[in-house]
Amino acid sequence: MVNYLSAPLDATFGALADPTRRAILARLAQGEAMVTELAEPFPVSLPAISKHLRVLESAGLLEREVDGRVHRCRLAAQPMRNAAAWIEQYRVFWELQFDALAKYLETNGGKEKQTWQAHSKAKQTQTSRSKSAGRSWRRGKKSSPRGPSASS
Repeated sequence: MVNYLSAPLDATFGALADPTRRAILARLAQGEAMVTELAEPFPVSLPAISKHLRVLESAGLLEREVDGRVHRCRLAAQPMRNAAAWIEQYRVFWELQFDALAKYLETNGGKEKQTWQAHSKAKQTQTSRSKSAGRSWRRGKKSSPRGPSASS
């Protein structure tokens, strides 16, 4: 079995997938906080918040300092920098794709528009007739009794 969450980028995106964890990170972007402070705005139990913090910690997005019973958390931004760099590569790719599409539409836009309008009019003609207005050639079936067959 392949463990896809073993890669740091996978763990980062997995941790960022949950809105509660993103809200916790947004709070930590303002500065260090205790676990109880992080839990205040959420209508969930403290153990549930602790699970979210463990996910963030295992993804490397959170650093925890324990002083007796007090746990202080701070944001660790490096994994998010790695994720942003990965996204940036694909942003450049998609911008090039969109630029190529825009150029294509500028040069061939008239032909495409005519083809699209003809296709659209044909589609409207087909859908303007009601399907229930025509006669149905399907005959109703007699109900069969439930349970064992009548011949048994």
